[in-house]
Amino acid sequence: MKEGAFSGNSSHFNVALECSLFVLYPMQMLDVLPNRPRKGRGAVSNRTGRFEAQERVAIHDGWDFTPSPELIDTDPAQAPRTTLSVDNAKRIIARNKSPDVPFDRSINPYRGCEHGCIYCFARPTHAYYGLSPGMDFETKLFHKPNAPELLAEELRKPGYVPATLALGTNTDPYQPVERSEKLTRRILQVLADFKHPFSIVTKSPLVVRDLDIIQPMAAQGLAQVSISVTTLDRTIARKMEPRAPSPQKRIDAIAALSKAGVPTAVLAAPMIPALNDSELEAILDAAHTAGATGAGYILLRLPLEIRDLFVEWLHANFPDRANHVMSLVRDTRGGADYRSGWGSRMSGTGPYAALLKRRFDMAQKRLGLNARWRELDCEKFAPPPRPGDQLALF
Repeated sequence: MKEGAFSGNSSHFNVALECSLFVLYPMQMLDVLPNRPRKGRGAVSNRTGRFEAQERVAIHDGWDFTPSPELIDTDPAQAPRTTLSVDNAKRIIARNKSPDVPFDRSINPYRGCEHGCIYCFARPTHAYYGLSPGMDFETKLFHKPNAPELLAEELRKPGYVPATLALGTNTDPYQPVERSEKLTRRILQVLADFKHPFSIVTKSPLVVRDLDIIQPMAAQGLAQVSISVTTLDRTIARKMEPRAPSPQKRIDAIAALSKAGVPTAVLAAPMIPALNDSELEAILDAAHTAGATGAGYILLRLPLEIRDLFVEWLHANFPDRANHVMSLVRDTRGGADYRSGWGSRMSGTGPYAALLKRRFDMAQKRLGLNARWRELDCEKFAPPPRPGDQLALF
């Protein structure tokens, strides 16, 4: 072997793989240990990111006792733990020029997300840090504790022109760690102080905690919220987004926000062929009953590392339909697993994608869910005076 790294107990070890690593021992001769779903986690494996020169896989060395899958999955010592580290950001507002999204700036207080949604299109960003978009993404989290202060500085810069600022466009701003960190809440308070318009996308009813900030802002035409509801089936939800709140709690959050007068939309995303797409109308119906006034949907996207992670998850959790799901996915992407072209990456192409869009359009019209993205008021923007600032004469 050119290079090997041994770790763990005597029953298996990890080997660093390169293209020429197994000249003497081809891969087919090795007993590669299978990856298994872990309770409360979305990713089945911790696949190496695309920027790494080596890939690590676990193999059996033929010695000692190999624990059964049941023992590995239930042993607390084997369970991956969630850690939170500091992301020393120098700027907090991210800009984009994407022609198919309705905003040009966003804030993401956290990197990584403990919700563990297997389809999350933010997973590949962990590869930039030498971490895996798999298990690392949902266990090795980063936060930006100075985000509110950075935001205030950026909003005070001469020449700053306000526009709707989106929260939750990458990772969820109300994932579990927000309960203790309250980082998103502090950001909202800065936006309220500046009377800066914002929108929120989240899966969590924790957003209701901040109604004391969101409600007054919404009354001034400065806030809107979208709640993501992927499925109404709790069994599918537990497998697909294991640490996200239950579907009913999300519907309840829509009801609470709507009752408080906050413009609220439902985002049925992603729609996965032959897995949850049959629920599209039911999701919109439930959200409408709860008081939602807008709706949107996105077809499953599988860019970069997400493709292999998703396929692995499919075979582990839905082996009876995995091949069928991927066949239909390719039908919506011109025969590929994913195509990233502007305008079609969210909705796909082909007959299956066209039918899904038609179904959404009809349900949206029937329910009157036409206010997915409102024009918020940018005219009220006004940086508040800082302590020690001279009072204005006019």
